[in-house]
Amino acid sequence: MLRFRPILMTTMAAMLGAVPLMLGSGAGSEIRQPLGYAIVGGLALSQFLTLYTTPSSFSISTASPGGRGRGRRVKTRPRRPHPNALPQASGPDFTQSVEGRSY
Repeated sequence: MLRFRPILMTTMAAMLGAVPLMLGSGAGSEIRQPLGYAIVGGLALSQFLTLYTTPSSFSISTASPGGRGRGRRVKTRPRRPHPNALPQASGPDFTQSVEGRSY
């Protein structure tokens, strides 16, 4: 719900901006009206798909039938160094102060 309002406001602003194309009259309006309908219809459809079908498909895909899904954790092995890896550099600790100066 945190992102619902900005998403809805952006889509509504774009849709309301296309309303004059839909309702316009005058010279060339028969060319611009289908563009307005396409913009408003496309934005309404994409809003529906974004806000309703995406979260529901996510919750369906993460459901836990038979122990799988959201509650399952993947077991990982501890990482071993590569056989050709260079040894870790060991040198002076530069985080300490040198000759009384603090860095």
